[in-house]
Amino acid sequence: MTTYRVPFENGESEFTEKRSRFISHIWRVETEAEARARIEEMKKRYYDARHNCWCYLLKEGGVVRYSDDGEPQGTAGQPMLNVFQREAITNVCCVVTRYFGGVLLGAGGLTRAYTKGAKDALDAVGISTMSLWTVWDVPCTYPLFERVKLEIAACGGVVRDAEYGADITLRA
Repeated sequence: MTTYRVPFENGESEFTEKRSRFISHIWRVETEAEARARIEEMKKRYYDARHNCWCYLLKEGGVVRYSDDGEPQGTAGQPMLNVFQREAITNVCCVVTRYFGGVLLGAGGLTRAYTKGAKDALDAVGISTMSLWTVWDVPCTYPLFERVKLEIAACGGVVRDAEYGADITLRA
């Protein structure tokens, strides 16, 4: 059984750093198109913001993308991405919107602020562990029925259904 970690739900958080307002949004996404749609949605919603920095990671194909959206290179998208990589989170899209407050934060300040934005959003929604299961149809005779059920359980499987006929087919 393969497991992976994703955001528990969609959500947002907000904080102010030296008069700049940071609004973070996080979503669980399955496709690149879905991630891009969320990013575009935030760009339209916060069209008057100075920056809409984003990142996303997808399990399928190992897709990883990010953007600093005009902030100095390496101060926004990559630090946000690092939050999710450190926590081993996948199928996630995060946008942190910044309304400039008139005080320059510097490269270190920006990196800390965008990292905090991504971390706060993840903390607000929580983490869920997903499991990939393989479904098997297991044929057996009636005398072996109980033994096969025990073997399936011993391997960590779960019998989901049984079809009774001349023999039994267990769906596990």
